[in-house]
Amino acid sequence: MKKVEAIIRSSKFEEVRDALAQIGVRFFTFKDVKGYGHEPGPKIVYRGSTYDAGFIGRVQLDILCEDEKVDSIIQTILTSARTGEIGDGKISVYPVEEVVRIRNGERGAQAL
Repeated sequence: MKKVEAIIRSSKFEEVRDALAQIGVRFFTFKDVKGYGHEPGPKIVYRGSTYDAGFIGRVQLDILCEDEKVDSIIQTILTSARTGEIGDGKISVYPVEEVVRIRNGERGAQAL
């Protein structure tokens, strides 16, 4: 099993969600995150002075899946989240040792 973690533009979230649903990924967690990178952060104007907020808002998706689904999930995210501009995000893949469903104690792929 693997965990696919994708950090994408907030504006692309719905498009990515819909594309993932089309390949059978119907459950994942997501959260708003902030980062600092190559793309300049937003500017804030307060009382006539401009300040660099220093961070960029993004959405992080965490998807648990079976090993054989990783490539299709990555390709789907790449296709649906890409704008071609700096700041499109990153995808990371991590090994998962165990998944346990709290409701009934199922383990492994059955718990996904």
